[in-house]
Amino acid sequence: MTNAQLTAADAELRDRVAQQLEWDSQFDASAIGVAAKSGAVTLTGSIDTYAGKLAAERAVKRVRGVRAVANDVEVRLRFERTDADIAADAARALNLRASLPEGVQAVVHYGHITLTGTVPTLFKRAVAEKAVHHIQGLKGIVNRITVTPSASSTDPAAGIVGALHRETDVNVDEIEVTSSGDTAVLKGTVRSWREREAAERAAMHSPHISHVVNLLVVGQENEVG
Repeated sequence: MTNAQLTAADAELRDRVAQQLEWDSQFDASAIGVAAKSGAVTLTGSIDTYAGKLAAERAVKRVRGVRAVANDVEVRLRFERTDADIAADAARALNLRASLPEGVQAVVHYGHITLTGTVPTLFKRAVAEKAVHHIQGLKGIVNRITVTPSASSTDPAAGIVGALHRETDVNVDEIEVTSSGDTAVLKGTVRSWREREAAERAAMHSPHISHVVNLLVVGQENEVG
C-alpha cells in the first residue's frame, strides 16, 4: 500500500491499531507491522509465542472501526522446545479439560500441534484448541477434531435464538438465525466484534449443528473518521 493510496481514515485506523498493540501488556508487539484499508487490518512481522499472536488478533478486534483482520504474524520462538516436551504439555492440558472426550488427541510435528478426535459440539472443539494454545514452544495449531451432532426433531435455529435471547452481550433484534441440516447461519448487524463473537459462541453450544457460518457485520457506529 503506497502513501498515495492511504486515505485519512485508513491512516487513523492504522494508528489506532498500532497504539492498541503497543498498549496491550499481554505480548511484545515491537516487531509487528500494521496496514489498514477500508476497515480491513493486516498484521505482519513476528512475535515470540503463538498465544501472543492470538492475543494480538484479539486486541485488534477491540479497536473501533476494524471490520476484518488478516493475521500474517510469524511465530519466532526465543527458545526452541522439543516436540516431545510440547506433546507432554498438550497431554496434560487436554487431561485438565474434564469435559473433553478421551478420544481427543494431539500430535506434534516441528512445533505444530494437530488435534484429532470427535466431540459433540463446536464449543468443545474450540475448548480443545484453547486448552493447548498457551503451550511454550508452540508454533501453530491445526484443528481436525470432528463434531458429531445429534439429530433433532425441531429446527436447531430455534434453540440458538433462545440462547441468544439469554445473552446479555447480544442484541438479538438485529440477528437472523437459519439452519440447514447441521449448519447454522447467523446474519444481521452487531455493535462490535465482541458481540459478533458472543453470538457465534452461543450458537456453538448447540448439540444439533457441526458448522456455524457467521455473516454478522459490525455496524456503522464502529466506523473511524
